[in-house]
Amino acid sequence: MLESTLKFLSCVRCGYKLELDAFEIKKEVEEGILECKKCNLKFPIIGKIPILWDDFGNYLSSRKLLSGKLYQLSINKKMKSFLKKAMSKTVFTDDRTALENRWSKIYQNSRHSKFYSIIKNHLDSLPRSDFVLEHGCSIGITAFSLADTHKMVFGIDRSFSALQIAKKSYRDNLDYVVADSLSSVFAKSKFNLVIALNILELVEPVDFLKHVSKQMTSGYFVISDPYDFDRGINSVKTPLDESQLRTYLQKFGFQITSKTKNPSYIPWNLKLNSRATLNYKVDLIIGKK
Repeated sequence: MLESTLKFLSCVRCGYKLELDAFEIKKEVEEGILECKKCNLKFPIIGKIPILWDDFGNYLSSRKLLSGKLYQLSINKKMKSFLKKAMSKTVFTDDRTALENRWSKIYQNSRHSKFYSIIKNHLDSLPRSDFVLEHGCSIGITAFSLADTHKMVFGIDRSFSALQIAKKSYRDNLDYVVADSLSSVFAKSKFNLVIALNILELVEPVDFLKHVSKQMTSGYFVISDPYDFDRGINSVKTPLDESQLRTYLQKFGFQITSKTKNPSYIPWNLKLNSRATLNYKVDLIIGKK
């Protein structure tokens, strides 16, 4: 974590500022604890990545293999003690670690998909911003590109595995946080540009749009999705189609740009393995406040 990132982060439970207890600092904070002095929550920084989850035990509960990996990655006795205590109180359920590892590799294998060059062209046409946030940034394909032209870029994702890959490419104006996109990681900070590419099946769409609207007073919101909401028992409660998505964006104060008023069908090809490819047709919308 960049030391400068601290001033932007807040407690995801109460919104209070966080204090840093750094165990290891090189070019950035390698390991440490972020603590809220108001509600006494502690958030670990491991392998340069802060994990800002309201209930850290709950985050670990569906990632048993990751729990062991985090312990192995930790280098300080205080961190190992923190993790031991958290794991001792955690009731482990299903394990998402292998799934998150697999999708991280899929995104790596698919990073040269034409989809990303099309998105980049759209983003390059927008004004430069001081403060940029990408929700569901995964391995950082888009966030890394944005750091070329924007002042400060943050990426949020639930997957520690994905952010480990993203953090391999260092920029002094780019940082990542493990967090839920609906949490108040950045408190009342306002962004000039927010990006959310193909994540609506992972977060309640209407709640997410409302949350992003509150993160912006002016600027652009770039959102895309293939509207593939069928996730069985894990499906969102209120899926949206291309018309409903545009309607809700307008309801939350965004004007749809003329180029994206009509649904689009941008190819997004994900290479699952040497014999299989998942082919989506993705809709892109750019809203302006």
